[in-house]
Amino acid sequence: MTPGRSTPTPTPTAGATTRTVMPGATPGRGIDMSLWQLQEPVGSSGSPKTVAAAELSRGYEDPYFSADSDGALTFWSPEKGVTTTNSKYPRSELREKAEWSLGGNHRMSATLRVVSVTSKVVVGQIHLGSGGSSTKPLLELYYEANGDIVLGIENSPSGGQTQHTVGHVPVNQQWSYTIGVSGGDTIDLTVDGHTTHYPIANSFKSYKQYFKAGAYNQSASGSSTNGARVTFYSLAVSHN
Repeated sequence: MTPGRSTPTPTPTAGATTRTVMPGATPGRGIDMSLWQLQEPVGSSGSPKTVAAAELSRGYEDPYFSADSDGALTFWSPEKGVTTTNSKYPRSELREKAEWSLGGNHRMSATLRVVSVTSKVVVGQIHLGSGGSSTKPLLELYYEANGDIVLGIENSPSGGQTQHTVGHVPVNQQWSYTIGVSGGDTIDLTVDGHTTHYPIANSFKSYKQYFKAGAYNQSASGSSTNGARVTFYSLAVSHN
């Protein structure tokens, strides 16, 4: 399949504000929190705080993960924060509990709004799980401070990333994406109704995968006030 092959589909009205979470909802209403665990930018060095699915399902909130009045979930990741061992950047991010093979069809769909960002923030990932020693992602979906949406695809489990600009949305405007893989060899990405496809290198096929979504900040400093804030109005995964 040709890298970046585009499939035109209807584009929603720019700036649409229709929300898919019901008013009065508790955190995660309309989002199945039992599928996720939360990583936050606090804890001990190299070991960020993790919140289990059961606690999330009971309505967990704190300064880094909270619900708006309509139940939409907001992730806050300041530039000063605890990071994982293999990253220099802090995150407030959901991690899918399950791992899955590249065979079949797997999708993560979200409607979101980047409220603030200093450099760029990863708002969705497919990450490598078990099956080898790599700690890299298969792909990351970036939102940059200038409003560009960029898909980064890892060249191999050893590293190196190729980036593709796939859209542009002003800060604080709602937009949608679907990240998926199909047939074990193709990445499918839809941003606000526009779909593109990319090949998956054979070197990834020994690995299980899992989805991530939230605010994985891509800048670090001593500031507790600068950072990335992202609100999700819907988030769903499917596997078949």
